[in-house]
Amino acid sequence: MVSDMRIVIIGAGQAAAQAVATLSSEGFAGNVVIIGDEPYPPYQRPPLSKAYMAGDFVRERLFLKPDAFYAESNCELRLGVTATAIDRNAKTIALSDGSSVGYDRLLLATGARVRPLPVPGANLPGVYYLRSIDDSDALQRHLTPGAKLAVVGGGYIGLEVAAVARKHGLEVTVIEAMDRLMARTASPHISAFYKDLHEGHGITIHLNAAATSCEGQSRVDAVATSAGRVAADFVVAGIGVMPNCELGVEAGLQCENGITVDEFGQTSDACIFAAGDCTCHPSIDGARVRLESVQNAIDQAKHAALAMIGKPAPYREVPWFWSDQYDIKLQIAGLVRAGDIAVLRGNPAARKFSVFHLRDGVVVGVEAVNAAPDYIVGRKLIAARARVAPERLGDVTIPAKQLA
Repeated sequence: MVSDMRIVIIGAGQAAAQAVATLSSEGFAGNVVIIGDEPYPPYQRPPLSKAYMAGDFVRERLFLKPDAFYAESNCELRLGVTATAIDRNAKTIALSDGSSVGYDRLLLATGARVRPLPVPGANLPGVYYLRSIDDSDALQRHLTPGAKLAVVGGGYIGLEVAAVARKHGLEVTVIEAMDRLMARTASPHISAFYKDLHEGHGITIHLNAAATSCEGQSRVDAVATSAGRVAADFVVAGIGVMPNCELGVEAGLQCENGITVDEFGQTSDACIFAAGDCTCHPSIDGARVRLESVQNAIDQAKHAALAMIGKPAPYREVPWFWSDQYDIKLQIAGLVRAGDIAVLRGNPAARKFSVFHLRDGVVVGVEAVNAAPDYIVGRKLIAARARVAPERLGDVTIPAKQLA
């Protein structure tokens, strides 16, 4: 292994921290530079909309590694600075502070950014998004009992924020343009369960209601929707994210719905790799996908780091996701498509059930609500491309571990 190799990582999130950890564990003797536009070292984002915002998770626990880890791994942190351009011929990166840094291998771990609310008044004070520590800190200051919160978007982030706010005694309204909650990421069984769950906690939910404007003079005081006006002391918009692939596009890398990579995390430039939310990669079922998940950022970063030091191993992991809302844990594995057969296992009214998904008789996905055994077995079945009869999957008298 070349000891004078320099690996530069643009982005200081989960993928960056994992790449450094993998390089260190593999005995990489070169030097690593992480470039991050926030003033913080790599930290985990999932708690920002859950325990951290609720005040149950101290800031120090957000950080993925202690400061000493980076020094011991011969990794330099350049924080609060942005990469502005990549010169592939010179193998240099221009930075926003006027400096530049050279690389032998480059890892793009630039993640994603929030999709802005495309309506008049979205720039009014009191309209928030949630992606960073600073965003979560700002929202935490508004968790006052009796305050009115309007959440635009009924996906994971919006519903997690709604749950935290409701537990703090706020009046919460969720505004969702689709005909069900989490329509992009969950099955109708799961959507219906979570609608009942949130309404049971006193949250008002408007479906088929597109936000048309944010209203107010000096700050927001309402959201106008296609179904009527929703009064609000503040607004949280959670309508998805967009991949940060502009650096790759401007550098001439192949990009389509993210930075295009192969199963090793390599881009169309042999010296540049990418991992995490910013990538479009081959999935376990052969389709190209872009995933927004911690699991993908971690596992893809491991494989990219190995490939950068000449130890390539194809990325074939089963994707998984999770969400905590109130005392309910949702765990999802696999990738479901329209047309897959859904098999309900258990009773949603019992607040413990799962939904398995079959494609041509093969298990391709599982959604588990407070049903960890079903989730664990489901991941194994997906990885093995197992064929299980629908009636067997739905039979709760058969223990989960015997489903195969």
